[in-house]
Amino acid sequence: MTTLALSGLIRPLLEPRLPKGLDVRWFMTKEEALEAVPDAEIGWFDMYEQEAMAETLRAATKLKWLNSIYAGLDFLPMDVLIERGITVTNGAGINALTIAEYVVMGMLNIAKGYRDVVRAQDRHEWLLDSPGKRELAGSKALLLGYGAIGKLIKPRLEAFDVEVTVVRRSGGEGVLTPDEWRSKLGEFDWVILAVPATPETDGMIGADELAAMKSDAVIVNIARGAVIDQPALVEALEQKRIGGAFLDVTTPEPLPPEHPLWSLDNAHVTMHLSGRAQDKMFLRSADRFLVNLERWLKGEPVEPRFDPRLGY
Repeated sequence: MTTLALSGLIRPLLEPRLPKGLDVRWFMTKEEALEAVPDAEIGWFDMYEQEAMAETLRAATKLKWLNSIYAGLDFLPMDVLIERGITVTNGAGINALTIAEYVVMGMLNIAKGYRDVVRAQDRHEWLLDSPGKRELAGSKALLLGYGAIGKLIKPRLEAFDVEVTVVRRSGGEGVLTPDEWRSKLGEFDWVILAVPATPETDGMIGADELAAMKSDAVIVNIARGAVIDQPALVEALEQKRIGGAFLDVTTPEPLPPEHPLWSLDNAHVTMHLSGRAQDKMFLRSADRFLVNLERWLKGEPVEPRFDPRLGY
């Protein structure tokens, strides 16, 4: 009998639809998880605490397939996944639609100064002019990362007549390769980060890259906080060397209350909410898991596959 150890967070959407003849062990806490996982072949260990998920993985010594709602799994011990040869499916694409919409929202918010409009309403103040006068139409965006999210961002921005240039290894027309984009940074009004969190992308936007951007350029980060050298970004924003930053992700998370990013007028911090701005995340994840479970029990491949050697 196949043994599954599954997070109770997804139980209401899975339990009525699971095939018969499985040994299913549900858990809600780390302690319950550590009891449930030692004999599990299949695991879905998502919990609110990432360290608890990592500890649970280490305890699952018979695990063959790990599933997660998270697209980025850089917080898990990659060495354990590699050494044990565990098949991993992640949440790539589950939140792509809402994150792509969040990018458009953030860019429009900054372009039109909408945060200042909301604040004026809070003060019951009738503004006589718009605090933001930028138009997306005719602007240029550099999109770093062309996975599930990037592929949805591009057409949505193009619908606003934004000229989008993608960075990808394969190159091609209208595409920059990883060794080309830095020299072109000064051409773009928007720099959008949608890359996976890997050693290669860690700190890819630092002081030099920020200095190369246009003085009114805006950086949009929906990847991971570590992709940007955050102290260098704070300095660039404080000195107004770039136009602004729309940051769904930061380092660390949660951002400490005293951190300067909270109070900078040209920084927009959205608390890693982009993927949660929807009501279908768990339903989509459950549907995907059930399809994959049927495939797994038949000995067929599951998807999307996460490669712990690459980190995405």
